[in-house]
Amino acid sequence: MIVTLLKMLKKCLRLLIEFLELPFLIGIAILSRLVPRPIDIGLGPMPMINNIYHKKALVQQGYSVETFVDDLYFITDEFDRKFLPTSRIMRRLLRETNFLFLFAIFRYRCLYVYFTGGPLYATALLWRFEPQLYRLAGVRTVIMPYGGDVQDLLRTPNLVFRHVMAKDYPLQRHTRNTIAKKIDIWSSHANHVISGCDWVDYMHFWHTLMVAHFSIDTQRWQPTNKTSLSTPVDSVRPFRVLHAPNHKAIKGTDFFIRAVEELRVEGEEIELVLVQKLPNDEIRRLIDTVDVVVDQLIIGWYAMFAIEAMAMGKPVLCYLRDDLERLYVDAGLLEENEIPLINCSPRTVKETLRKLMHDPEGLKETGRRGPDYVKRHHSVESVGEVFAQINKSIGLFPKGSQDFAL
Repeated sequence: MIVTLLKMLKKCLRLLIEFLELPFLIGIAILSRLVPRPIDIGLGPMPMINNIYHKKALVQQGYSVETFVDDLYFITDEFDRKFLPTSRIMRRLLRETNFLFLFAIFRYRCLYVYFTGGPLYATALLWRFEPQLYRLAGVRTVIMPYGGDVQDLLRTPNLVFRHVMAKDYPLQRHTRNTIAKKIDIWSSHANHVISGCDWVDYMHFWHTLMVAHFSIDTQRWQPTNKTSLSTPVDSVRPFRVLHAPNHKAIKGTDFFIRAVEELRVEGEEIELVLVQKLPNDEIRRLIDTVDVVVDQLIIGWYAMFAIEAMAMGKPVLCYLRDDLERLYVDAGLLEENEIPLINCSPRTVKETLRKLMHDPEGLKETGRRGPDYVKRHHSVESVGEVFAQINKSIGLFPKGSQDFAL
């Protein structure tokens, strides 16, 4: 009881302090218009590996770009500016002074952020006014989802996904209202809104629809000489299947495990390589050593792991919802049957794996289609072209260009 009361008092104090800070931030935001900003675009502060590729995509279009983070995940640390003080006092000071917000409005002409928000994402009150503060500062904002930032589960028709989310993200029962409010606030006030994947379930508006904004460096991720696309499945070793879930229930991991175990009992030579929380370079090495990659059986669309594997010429198992695929075909973003993924569900995964084991030519053909598909839809070149059009639509041109001078 006392602990709960103290937490409430602390939250109320934080709200009061931020309420008093708001006029100051409004004034600073307006004044920041008077200062030339040296960098066209800032990507952050979420430590998403996609920001690294998005930077390359935007740089190829002539923009000056920086990635900045206030945290790190296990996947990568290849960010330009890392605000990661080691001392508790400095971390608190960084947060309490809203330093990262001030840094951003004086440095970047535009911010690419996720629906979690920009540098004010963790505040108690100020996040509600963050997009308006950028407008006052004359900083353009492009908002895009990555998954958990928009998953208001009251808006999805996928009841199985809602069920497994309760296992992997039990805190969703406390955060749903905040997620819903951030969707509405940023959708209303960002200069440009991007959607795609299954995110369309949760979003009521977007300016640009993409199959997914995920981009990848196809020079870094490509078929290797070690595992040439024409190499047949090795009959000496077991058929190797790679699965790398960040959250097992959401990915349908138990269905993959059960399918492989049952196949082994039935005499099939198959091995499941199950890994978690590995750096990106290690994942790339593992993809190179397996026959097929299995992504997910629940969500209904694909993301980075599947893209990485397709780029390397590996066949990928993944559940694709028919209604989502139809949306992207009807929207003119995909051709019929263009996605080179092996579509399966929890009910069909076992027999799908069995069929693949005994169809090496079909397996190779699926793998061969992957790199070309990734180049068309997810390469830094293709995504960069979309981003360039978005930037032009909001009046953002590279510094030094003729359009910028005008």
